[in-house]
Amino acid sequence: MSSTQMEPQELRWRKAMRSIANGDCVEVASGNGMAFVRDSKNPCGTTLKYPVSSWREFIATTRAGHIY
Repeated sequence: MSSTQMEPQELRWRKAMRSIANGDCVEVASGNGMAFVRDSKNPCGTTLKYPVSSWREFIATTRAGHIY
């Protein structure tokens, strides 16, 4: 099944270890070259989809402290 056909509940979701107890975080899953992002408090809500390369660039930029 391609990522365009995958339902969000079929993906393997994960979130940052530091935010598990907090509850205010996003969850990320990947499949077929795409990164899926959703609000952990609303897993049935909107799911955003980005190319994995774009998601990795976002994470690297954020870790480096760059703000656009």
